[in-house]
Parts: sequence; structure tokens; C-alpha cells
Amino acid sequence: MARQELARYLRERRAALRPHEIGLVATGTLRRTPGLRREEVAELAHMSVDYYTRLEQARGPRPSARILDALSRALRLAPAERSHLFRLAGTSPPAGVSAVRRVRPHVARMLERLPETGALVTDAAYDVVAWNPLAQALLGPDLGGGTTNLARRRFLGRGRRYEGSSAEEFGHIVVARLRRSADRYPHDPRLAALVAELHAGSEEFRQLWEARPVHAPGHRTKVLNHPEVGALRLNCDVLLVPEDDHEVVLVTADPGTPAVRALRTLAGQAG
Repeated sequence: MARQELARYLRERRAALRPHEIGLVATGTLRRTPGLRREEVAELAHMSVDYYTRLEQARGPRPSARILDALSRALRLAPAERSHLFRLAGTSPPAGVSAVRRVRPHVARMLERLPETGALVTDAAYDVVAWNPLAQALLGPDLGGGTTNLARRRFLGRGRRYEGSSAEEFGHIVVARLRRSADRYPHDPRLAALVAELHAGSEEFRQLWEARPVHAPGHRTKVLNHPEVGALRLNCDVLLVPEDDHEVVLVTADPGTPAVRALRTLAGQAG
């Protein structure tokens, strides 16, 4: 438990929250604090003022998950902020109920502003939940149906696949992410059904699952054998949307390479 850091974080979040944001009506009394008072946070979290004060002064005991959840609601913490609060208290955040499929509008708009970059968004179960026209031109028309799952594509051969030296690496990446997702969302029936399906349909997946590979999102080089423009050596970079456990995948080519010209050709056809 990082007592000092936890205390500082609670003070900062309390100071950042304005009374009107939680429905408190101004009474005309001059407030000496820029945000909420300790008494107000304690009341919102249904705990004693003394207990909350000791937490802010780094004198309190380790708060339980129930207390941390109450503080998260009282301080209006976003999912990532809530997870940070739990980590400071030395406690693992409770597992989520299910993986998020909804794509934030600003993320969807970003895909539209990348005409020469193949861009797509995958959720924690590797469903493709958003994409731009070039990504569809690269990865196949089935992407437009909104039912593409990259884990099924990789291990069950459903749809166009990355080939060459990148295929084995991508398999490890998929299994590592699905293992993390299964730990985060143990009660998500859709995710559990996907993992069971992959276990039943792929010996490779079963072996990798038992091996417990560890991979972090980052820069990868992939080879795609496209039926129209041939073999493409592509860069694949992943940006995280931690609030929703989404990954934004950006597919580009090195400047001056044949792959760049091929992407421009596909982008023109897609447009």
C-alpha cells in the first residue's frame, strides 16, 4: 500500500471535483476549499469523516475493495482512475463484468482521418469493432460485416490472414491478450465461448494457452500476401484505449517502398 501516494491522490481528486458536479447547491457560505470538503466526500462514500480524514493523512488502514469502490463513486472516478486508486491501495481492481464493444466517437472519427493508413479497433476479445476503408481493403470484405474476430481468423482460418514470419508471433500476441482478458472478465460469456471454441478447434491454440506467452502491445513488422497487390511488408503499431480495454491498430508502410504505392492504390479503390 502506497500510503503517501494514496493520500495525495485522494486530496487531488477531491480538490478537482466541484460541488455543482455532484448536485450540491451553493448555500452562500464562502468555501475555503477549491473542491469538495472531506465531510462531503465521506457522506457520499457512506463512511465516517474520521476514517476518510485518516486516509487523506496517510494514517488509515488498508481500505477494503468495498471502501475503494465507494470512494471511486463519490469522487466520480473514470475506470482508469478507479484502477489507479486500487493499485495505490495495494489491491487488485475487481474484475469487470464484460469486455466493452462500444467504440468512443472520437476514436471512430480518428480512423476516418487516416486515409493512407489502415486502421481498426479491436476489443478485449479480439473482435474488430471499428475500421476504416483501407483496413477493409487490406484485410478482406468480411471486415465490413462487423463480425470479424482476429483470434478466430488466426487460429481457425476464417478470413484473410497475415502470413510469413509474422504469423507465429501474432499467434503468441493473440493468446497473451486473451489470457489477460479472461482474467479481467471471468464472467463474460462471449469471451468464455470464444476461448472454448479456440481450444476445441486449434491444437496450436491449446499449446500456446498452456505455455502462457507474455507480449505487450507495440511496434511489429508484418507480411501480408494480398490477392490484388501481392506481398506487402507493413508496419503495425498499437495504441491503447485503456478505459475500454481497446487497441487501435495502425497499419502503414515505410516511405518510398512498393508497399506505400500499393497502399495508395488500395486507398484509391476503397475511397
